[in-house]
Amino acid sequence: MSGQTRLDAALVERGLVRSRAQAKEALARGSVAVNGQIERKASTKVADADVVTTSEERDPYVGRAARKLLAALEAFPDFAGAVSGARAVDVGASTGGFTQVLLERGATHVVALDVGHGQLAEPVKSDPRVTDLEGLNIRDVVSRDKVDGSPFDLVVSDLSFISLTLALPHMNFLLAEAGHLVVLVKPQFEVGRERLGRTGVVTSRDQRRESLERVLATATGLSLVVHGIAWSPMVGTHGNHEYLVWLRRENQGSGLDDETLRATIDQLTGRDDT
Repeated sequence: MSGQTRLDAALVERGLVRSRAQAKEALARGSVAVNGQIERKASTKVADADVVTTSEERDPYVGRAARKLLAALEAFPDFAGAVSGARAVDVGASTGGFTQVLLERGATHVVALDVGHGQLAEPVKSDPRVTDLEGLNIRDVVSRDKVDGSPFDLVVSDLSFISLTLALPHMNFLLAEAGHLVVLVKPQFEVGRERLGRTGVVTSRDQRRESLERVLATATGLSLVVHGIAWSPMVGTHGNHEYLVWLRRENQGSGLDDETLRATIDQLTGRDDT
């Protein structure tokens, strides 16, 4: 480095964190010091001679989202078994946490798709098994031609600021027959802004249930079969509950029966712990 650098960029360049997203999280937690003084602003300029330290251990993953997919792999063993050797798409890749986990589990190729630019962390971006497809909105994907041209074995998604009822049909274009799809259902983006409280948190159990049921109804209409639903161990924006859903593209699948599905939704949407 030469001259002065933004603190969030300096944290990445000096190897203290894996991505600028992680840098901003560490700064917000008050875990970063410059010349011994706690600093919280990502835009703070630091010189080469400045001593930058963090009190946190370096996370092996480029983004916290990785923990969500790890939870899905644990909750859905058959999905976990399908990752090795698979071609996959990570929709809403951001820094690449999901992509990184898929690569660790043996995926042969991952397309990291995101509407944003410049977010994919360098350790993931530089992996030859990764195609960085930035600046593409999933709603603009109306065929596989925009992505790769061939169907994918797996599609995973951690999207924000869009309802999955709008995104699922476009993900479905990408999926091979009998392929696996794991998505994160976020009630705060399903209930509609007009129904969110001032805090942005969906506190109503009925609204959580409704969010899940609407997404599952959309999936069913696309011949996607529900094979599993699980609690995400990491809360979302402002502490919102989130749910992992495992789907497969099958005409006559052996997914969860109606009774089990209802009981699972009851159990998950009734939970208050975060």
